[in-house]
Amino acid sequence: MSFLKKIFNLSVKEDSNKLENQEENLSIDEVFVHNFVSKGGMFLYCTNKTELTNSLDNILKENNWSQVSLLNNSLSSFFKKKEIDFVGFNENIPVFSLCEHLIIDNGSILFSSNQLKSTKLSEMPQNFIVYATTSQMVKSMGQALTGIKKRYKENLPTNISAIKNYTVNKNEDNLLNIGNTNSKNLYLLLLEDL
Repeated sequence: MSFLKKIFNLSVKEDSNKLENQEENLSIDEVFVHNFVSKGGMFLYCTNKTELTNSLDNILKENNWSQVSLLNNSLSSFFKKKEIDFVGFNENIPVFSLCEHLIIDNGSILFSSNQLKSTKLSEMPQNFIVYATTSQMVKSMGQALTGIKKRYKENLPTNISAIKNYTVNKNEDNLLNIGNTNSKNLYLLLLEDL
């Protein structure tokens, strides 16, 4: 029995060492994607706006969504289907939005009142589609907040919050978040801009 236990523990240690070495060799954008996907997020990488438009169209088809809430009217240019109805905020209709930053070290997405207005993330619909660019990636929450402070020196946004889990109704391990979940079914359309 102890012989099998030694072999089993050895193979588990070897597997965990391989995973650690693999994570060390990832680029920063790959680290973000790894963290994002491991939390249940759905990720689509796009090298140009045509790919982004096609990916968005495929998301809508896959989910049978014919209506979308736009939190920024400029995003309507990404839709090629004329059958899509753009509606105001409604908790039962998916949201298409911009974001402030993508946080690499934990795979979260940071928003502010510039995207969400005064609506809390917990009051938003369960289904989110987020458009972001690779230049919005920052290492940590601290860097993201510093970036917001620098960008909006004269008029700092409010309602700064992040989506950290991408599995709806997932129980939070953090006692501070019980009953106030920001978990969303989220698609990230990431456009290469660097």
